[in-house]
Amino acid sequence: MAVVSSWPHVPFAKHGGIFSVALPDPARSPGRISIAEVQRMQRPLEHESSISLLIAEHSRMGCQLMESALRRCRHISVAGSVVESSEFQDAYRATNPDVCVISSGLKDGATAGFKAIRELHEIDKASNVVMLLESADRSLVVEAFRSGARGIFSRDDPFEILPKCIQRVFEGQVWANSQQLKFLIESLAENAPPVITDSRGTTLLSSREISLVQLVAEGRTNRDISRELHLSEHTVRNYLFRIFNKLGVSTRLELAVYALNQRDSNASPPQRDQ
Repeated sequence: MAVVSSWPHVPFAKHGGIFSVALPDPARSPGRISIAEVQRMQRPLEHESSISLLIAEHSRMGCQLMESALRRCRHISVAGSVVESSEFQDAYRATNPDVCVISSGLKDGATAGFKAIRELHEIDKASNVVMLLESADRSLVVEAFRSGARGIFSRDDPFEILPKCIQRVFEGQVWANSQQLKFLIESLAENAPPVITDSRGTTLLSSREISLVQLVAEGRTNRDISRELHLSEHTVRNYLFRIFNKLGVSTRLELAVYALNQRDSNASPPQRDQ
């Protein structure tokens, strides 16, 4: 499975057809890494600790089967499981898990998992969520990312890949295959550019920088962007460096995921002039 060719020089790690990239933590200041985040990223490397997991499945049997399978992984510890979205937040507060695996469909509805993720994202934007989808349908994949998921796992995927997906999301990376990434890029290209703000609602990017983010989201190369905005390629590279630094990202894909989440979680305050 090959990466989309219109996104050159994007340094993802590839795991058997799945791509994962580091995702910035929206709860911290752009461009800075907190001590807590460094400790969280180091934990997978320390074998004496394990990743605590909260599971939300559509049935008790589904929860029990997943718990039994994942408990065979030494680096994963199942902290609890629920079957309804109404139970999820209480279970999250009680267990404080490192990662949540949430099915798109729960006992209280075929799309209740999306509701659970959105509600979780409102109280903890730094939460690590893997969304379990019945199928890798385009609309479901895009909605999962919009809701706040950091990893996408389809029921058609081999189960033995799930522990690796959980590990990567725990480390702060995005987990998706090339087709799912293509859906994300297409969604960003079809919609208006996002308004990117910090936790206080202050717009972080100038109007020119926001235009550049939209072109990046459309898969444009630096040369394409330079022609579109009538800038030199050197100036485009400088703009990208400034944007990456402001947002705490390092690749085009990270920027796209960040922008998608921002567009759906923020109102549209006035943009700053360049």
